Amino acid sequence: MSEFDNLIDKLIEEKSELTRENIEEQIKLKKEKIGAGYLTDQGALFLIASDYGVTLAGPLKVELSIKDLYAGAKEISLETRVLNLSPAKQFSRKDGSPFYLRTMTVYDSNSTASVKLWDEKANLPGIENIKPGDLIKIIKAYVKSDLDGSPTINIGSGSNIEATETKSEIPTIDTITKDVSELQEGQKDLVMSGTIDGAISGMEFTNSRGQPGKALRMRLKGKDGSGIRVVIWGKDESSVPNMISQSAKVRLLGVRAKSGNQGLEIHGNEATIIEIDGGEIKPIIARILSISTTETGKNMILAVDDKKNSYNISDSSNSTSICKEGDVIECMPSKIYGNSVTLDENSFVRKLDEDDTIPTLTKFRTKINDIKVNENYCIESIILKAPERKEVQTKTGESILLSEMFVEDDTGQIWVKGWRNQARIIDKCELGEIVSITGLNAKAGLEGRIELFLTAFSKIIKKN
Repeated sequence: MSEFDNLIDKLIEEKSELTRENIEEQIKLKKEKIGAGYLTDQGALFLIASDYGVTLAGPLKVELSIKDLYAGAKEISLETRVLNLSPAKQFSRKDGSPFYLRTMTVYDSNSTASVKLWDEKANLPGIENIKPGDLIKIIKAYVKSDLDGSPTINIGSGSNIEATETKSEIPTIDTITKDVSELQEGQKDLVMSGTIDGAISGMEFTNSRGQPGKALRMRLKGKDGSGIRVVIWGKDESSVPNMISQSAKVRLLGVRAKSGNQGLEIHGNEATIIEIDGGEIKPIIARILSISTTETGKNMILAVDDKKNSYNISDSSNSTSICKEGDVIECMPSKIYGNSVTLDENSFVRKLDEDDTIPTLTKFRTKINDIKVNENYCIESIILKAPERKEVQTKTGESILLSEMFVEDDTGQIWVKGWRNQARIIDKCELGEIVSITGLNAKAGLEGRIELFLTAFSKIIKKN
């Protein structure tokens, strides 16, 4: 008789009202409730026994797989590979005494699990040298239920982690890496890859508890050409190199799929590992399409190169003071994040002779009918509906300006909107004017309609 059968017999012995058929049916229901791929028959049996107040002896095997884990298991040992590892953080107990906690995600051939390393285990010698894909052995750990009900491995004073170099059937990181075009709703603990699609930017905010937070935002393009929004919470620009080309390849380790306002998004946290192949960084040769100056004197420049790649250039050093709209320039920035370029006192800028291979603003403009979501555009159009200004209140109670106007060209009509300072730019426009607008970003609006939004690099030029 197998160990599993012995356990069923023990449960029937403790609860005589149960039958083998009844237990097998409950196992099936328990696995359906938890979800496919997260629970074995044996693990479900332990949960059912717990529901009846019965404690079954275990673990049955010296080493378990992640699917065998169940809340309440003690002194479990298992072999896994590391997916990602967060920095150790210090917290305070209710009595004010400090403790350390580090989280790690591990995986085997079938499943993933979260690991929590407590106190001195959070700073085990050599733990900082653990890399994604490393094979490790977790020894004498205990399992608790996480907030979402999933079993979490805990490494306390009596537990340990050891690196191992034995042969393993657990797949490598490269094997489990998926292209961002393969993302599906509900997936978690993923390794996703793609290429930079646009800019990379940092964001600072205050969370619902009044605490400051940060996030890193980017877009990645898949092999099928589709783009997807990425937000890595708890990370900032210090997590990525200063030089990242527009064609750079990115791999994110330890992310999940989440539904956003514009479809599926990729979300990560401070444990997410960002790998970027920055690509070869060369001086940028581009034509200036528009220049606008902020209240602090910073030049915000929209430029385009000979491959019709657009660049948002932020110049705080006055390096571009010698330039005017239409000029072709060469620059070596201090920082490149995709199409986001930063110039400072360490940057190099010079004017070049006219280059017919680089499109002018007229040739770079897009017809309204050809506009697609999440791309950047320059248009020329006539204003059909005069700008309207309104105040919009955010969730935090802040009132911000929004101005919008309705425009058309010979292919279609579209709304153009601006928030805050960009709202003031729209306010200067009037019904019937023909305007050239640069630096617009297309987003999905109400009822799936595409709308254009002004950015910090936008400029409106009246043509008549």
